Amino acid sequence: MTKIYFQTHGCSTNQSESEIMMGLLQKANFDIVDKPINADILVINICTVKGEGTALRHINKLSEEFSDKKLIVAGCLTRGILEDVRETKENISFISTHNIKSIVEVVEEVLNDNVIAATGKDEYEKINLPKVRKNPVVGIIPILNSCAGYCSYCSVKYVKGKLLSYNMQDIEQEAIRSLNDGCKELWVTSQDNAAYMLDKGSVTRLPGLIENICNIDKKFFLRIGMMNPTHLLDVLPEMIDVYKSDKVFKFLHLPIQSGNNEILKLMKRQYTVDDFKDTINKFRSKIPNLTISTDIIVGFPTETEEQFNDSLNLIKEIKPDVLNISRFQARRGTEAAKMDGQIHGRDTKERSRILTEVFINIARMNNEKWLDWEGEILIDEKGKHDTFVGRNFAYRPVIVAGDVKLGDYVKVKIKNITPYDLRGEIIY
Repeated sequence: MTKIYFQTHGCSTNQSESEIMMGLLQKANFDIVDKPINADILVINICTVKGEGTALRHINKLSEEFSDKKLIVAGCLTRGILEDVRETKENISFISTHNIKSIVEVVEEVLNDNVIAATGKDEYEKINLPKVRKNPVVGIIPILNSCAGYCSYCSVKYVKGKLLSYNMQDIEQEAIRSLNDGCKELWVTSQDNAAYMLDKGSVTRLPGLIENICNIDKKFFLRIGMMNPTHLLDVLPEMIDVYKSDKVFKFLHLPIQSGNNEILKLMKRQYTVDDFKDTINKFRSKIPNLTISTDIIVGFPTETEEQFNDSLNLIKEIKPDVLNISRFQARRGTEAAKMDGQIHGRDTKERSRILTEVFINIARMNNEKWLDWEGEILIDEKGKHDTFVGRNFAYRPVIVAGDVKLGDYVKVKIKNITPYDLRGEIIY
């Protein structure tokens, strides 16, 4: 039996698509293995949305380390990455994010020593398909493809194409199937959850979707993934009400990208800093102990020291619990790549360092508030050194040791913290 290994990079949507491809291959009697050394074919599912350089390094590393294996590159493929890989490795095959249903045919062609590129832009819902889950207790549920924005620095539109929202009943069916398979945690995911159904109307229908999923008569937690402020503003009271459900993790991922309105305008983000702060404040006033996650890009073209300081001061003001910091990288084909005033890499690196130092102190202080907290967590991940990771109602990671397994609900008391997690003791 042909053995196939998957390596996945990027977002939870990429993870879901790898799980689907593995499911389709397993259904076709291929063997999915967890180590590349044991495989006949390697599939690397890459992310190019944040830049092609990192993706290219991952491809080169895998192909050089296992040069005797057949290699398929999957995921968010750009024309640039195809050209770069072909320059040095002519025997690599490709399957894009739009063609994952064809993975069995692609593998069969590769087994027959044919080099293939399945890179057309077929449009279909990637849901209710066979899956081999990386984590048996986490069900990743994609709700749409692409996004409704046109950010000047982003290549999502070039890679993903136009917005395609999935049928609400199909999504609910996927949620039920995941729970019946033993999942205890569901992730609603996409490039922008707040864009759900904007291709079929002027206002997102995300609140109704979340409410329907929460009405499923089973015990589980639901994590709502990233939402852009632009579309969330239209349904803010409704979304806040949805977050009051005991099944919804009190976790809000709301990217700001810059604390300066002039830079936000250049980014084409379609909201202001005040819009962002108002959204955060309204959520916090109604949802106690809410975990806030946000994103910042440093070194966007023309960003001055003063404008960077606006981002720095915003983070000091809102004190997020999670901060994803990206150094600006010019992505081929985007407006921002052609802008004057590109910032030297030395400066973006320094700005990233400063922001990281500030955030680590904020994160530590935020986590100190959880010392001596007692409550239930869901064990959803294996940790290091014989530990497990659980999540409490606010999606806070809690490290524990003891006689537990994935999917268990256990009561803990927080004894220690780091800037990145809480350290708990199981209360028997």
